Amino acid sequence: MAASKDSFGARSTLDVDGTEYDIFRLDAVEGSEKLPFSLKVLLENLLRTEDGANITADHIRALANWDPNAEPDQEIQFTPARVVMQDFTGVPCIVDLATMREAMADLGGDPQKINPLAPAELVIDHSVIADVFGTPESFERNVEIEYERNGERYQFLRWGQGAFDDFKVVPPGTGIVHQVNIEHLARVVFPRAEGDRTLAYPDTCVGTDSHTTMVNGLGVLGWGVGGIEAEAAMLGQPVSMLIPRVVGFKLTGQLPDGATATDLVLTITEMLRRHGVVGKFVEFYGAGVSAVPLANRATIGNMSPEFGSTAAIFPIDGETITYLELTGRSPEQIALVEAYAKTQGLWHDDAHEPAFSEYLELDLATVVPSIAGPKRPQDRVAMTDAKEAWREALPAYVADDEVGGEERTPGVPANEQPYGVESAADEASAESFPASDPVSPFAHGNGEAGKPHAAVSGSNTGRPSKPTRVVMEDGTETSVDHGHVVIAAITSCTNTSNPSVMIGAALLAKKAVEAGLTTKPWVKTTLAPGSKVVTDYYEKSQLTPYLEKLGFYLVGYGCTTCIGNSGPLPEPVSKAVNEADLAVVSVLSGNRNFEGRINPDVKMNYLASPPLVIAYALAGTMDLDLTTEPLGQGTDGQDVYLRDIWPSPHEVQRVIDASVSAEQFGDSYQDVFAGTEQWQNLPTPTGDTFAWDAESTYVRKPPYFDGMPAEPTPVQDITGARTLAVLGDSVTTDHISPAGSIKADSPAGKYLQEHGISRRDFNSYGSRRGNHEVMIRGTFANIRLRNQLVPGTEGGVTKNHLTGETTSIYDASQAYQAQGIPLVVLAGKEYGSGSSRDWAAKGTALLGVKAVIAESYERIHRSNLIGMGVLPLQFPEGADRESLGLTGDEEFTITGITELNDGSIPRTVKVQAQPSDGAAVEFDARVRIDTPGEANYYRNGGIMQYVLRSLRES
Repeated sequence: MAASKDSFGARSTLDVDGTEYDIFRLDAVEGSEKLPFSLKVLLENLLRTEDGANITADHIRALANWDPNAEPDQEIQFTPARVVMQDFTGVPCIVDLATMREAMADLGGDPQKINPLAPAELVIDHSVIADVFGTPESFERNVEIEYERNGERYQFLRWGQGAFDDFKVVPPGTGIVHQVNIEHLARVVFPRAEGDRTLAYPDTCVGTDSHTTMVNGLGVLGWGVGGIEAEAAMLGQPVSMLIPRVVGFKLTGQLPDGATATDLVLTITEMLRRHGVVGKFVEFYGAGVSAVPLANRATIGNMSPEFGSTAAIFPIDGETITYLELTGRSPEQIALVEAYAKTQGLWHDDAHEPAFSEYLELDLATVVPSIAGPKRPQDRVAMTDAKEAWREALPAYVADDEVGGEERTPGVPANEQPYGVESAADEASAESFPASDPVSPFAHGNGEAGKPHAAVSGSNTGRPSKPTRVVMEDGTETSVDHGHVVIAAITSCTNTSNPSVMIGAALLAKKAVEAGLTTKPWVKTTLAPGSKVVTDYYEKSQLTPYLEKLGFYLVGYGCTTCIGNSGPLPEPVSKAVNEADLAVVSVLSGNRNFEGRINPDVKMNYLASPPLVIAYALAGTMDLDLTTEPLGQGTDGQDVYLRDIWPSPHEVQRVIDASVSAEQFGDSYQDVFAGTEQWQNLPTPTGDTFAWDAESTYVRKPPYFDGMPAEPTPVQDITGARTLAVLGDSVTTDHISPAGSIKADSPAGKYLQEHGISRRDFNSYGSRRGNHEVMIRGTFANIRLRNQLVPGTEGGVTKNHLTGETTSIYDASQAYQAQGIPLVVLAGKEYGSGSSRDWAAKGTALLGVKAVIAESYERIHRSNLIGMGVLPLQFPEGADRESLGLTGDEEFTITGITELNDGSIPRTVKVQAQPSDGAAVEFDARVRIDTPGEANYYRNGGIMQYVLRSLRES
């Protein structure tokens, strides 16, 4: 879109090999040269979209004169070049757009105004579930099941692709959205026709998945937003934001042999989470940047939500160009990227150090092999400490009476108990001997031949052990115990885009097979690459048979295990785990390992590189030191250690050089939007508005616009509110938003059964995000949610203050709403961390919650609450629920909100909590509506209502 103003005379032309582009030159604005890369991108965005109203010359000067040491207080309007979506979050976006078309007509407006004004691309990658695994037919069967389960949703998306302009869908079985984004969708520099001219500008995007930041590795500024913000962006609304603080992260040196991109990203995640980067940009610079391959940069950018930053970006340089060439971008596009970046000062210069707000530094040579867990991605553990760290964590996951009695320290909680003295065999096995392989990261010595080592199960004093007999489906017998790895999954956008770790995993599998090792029978093994390119280079390198020999058959091109689509464990294993209440483990090459996310049978989850996923499948347990103890015995009867089969970087690079080519990318993406015959043969509805099926349990018209007046009603204070939930620290959107499988006895399960859906066809919450009735019933229903209103419980239950009974959160909500009683949620620190799930906010609002009072928020969820008309409040500095003496049994009144009706934003509001007996507690809560744009959304009852009214008036 052309700017209506050009106060700085920035519009100019750029000639690239005879093709002329219009650009907005950054050097037209004094001070631009001092800005970090990311803020230069924002500055260009403001120059190009200056309209004299929402974006003014003063906004441009404020950004050019950015003070790196100041706290953010200047609001700007960022207009992303495009929107990317995955199907879980994308379906409700298109549902909302379809509903807005009808609402626009009801208000007397033109329904065609509800149409994407920025390119929107949706990749179907979240629906495939690893139901079938370990067989050559796994992929085909899982795709068949996916279509059977999701036919209604896919028909709806095909309707949307035809009904809306500039909206494209990448069909199922193609790849993961973030990998498709970096390999094909991302432009880096965006050329867009404008009349008879072509305008060139930095590619930017927002996405309905928090890991949209993966594209930061390409030098593309983008981040995750809620689906409701994405809808607004598609409809031409800018994203309101404060000019952020920018953390400069200096890289020096090179990764040592044996350390992987996963190890690097877990190290960076730990550093940045400890430093504190919520709401900030992170930007990498320094001489070490050139030593980081593009795939590794993308892996780092991908994990931005895990360390909490808005973005984690690398500048454009020669490595960017090399990657664009590798992935089959056109010569014209590649030439434009290089010429534009150098002209605009966006090309990386090792010697130049921009001004940053804060500084960190990492010598890449210090990175060591690591995993992270058992429940948070920032909890990095060096491989040398992994066994002991697992043992230290275990007591929190087992019954108190399983911890060795005489080892318990009276009065100390189970999760803080020591393990006691290990056996002499354990001490002996940990002795250090000279390394035999100087390139192996696991060359810590193994002791003398025949020296005893720790048994897999039950050999350690004070360590709970409960070996449980299992008869597998093929009749073989085994046993399962605490710490056994029951899921080993190569999955997720984070690592499956990276040839170095994917080839490394396949080479490790080859060496393991040649040595005679096999995976343990209780391990569910799955391979879910991020795009078809991966299987292409596996085939070309002839490594596929070795992965399959270890059970790592292709199960699908999608997120699978990382988002909870791990599928069920084999029935005998699941039965043993549940009957004996075993604390079993998953190991996955993902980015999320929150409680309850991966599989309902699995309590402990660890993130690891793809090679280590295979290593743990061979070991079968976390109670093994992979750096000192053997994985098993080979065909010659000798111990085989991880260092014996770990591929060297030179081996990995040789295979990459011989097997990965630009032609593979070109072939994989040639007809990326066309899909298979199965996709093309889906019956597709037509028409500008969607014909809702009253019997559908997947796609239903939501109630957001029911009875909405043309003008917003005044904001009101909240009186007589009761507490729906009292929650602790680090409550994630996984805890709030419906995700994973649907239990038969849950409110959502009962609803589906009432509508004739059998249990086998429940599918997942994510697949049913287009049905608000299912999603409301699943909000706050996570099996690991701990609501302190009902201490000692887990799951979606609460206290109904009207009756004093313990009931489901959904049923309590319905009882309160029937009597017109508003609700609040009380929470601790980092409320809403994790994925940018719009349903965490939508469900909260539809349950009748009017305000959340927390100690602090993650950025996306706070914004989404406002976007759904829920008021985010913060306890006073230094105070929390407990220090204020709040139990959640009080009746809440919140006054001062009405100041918003005057166009201002109150800094604080008065909260009064009145218990049934005793004195009221009063305090001033900080209002976390941070920008005028957010205030407009709240005044209108939400962002969708604001956009609808604005478009009607335009």
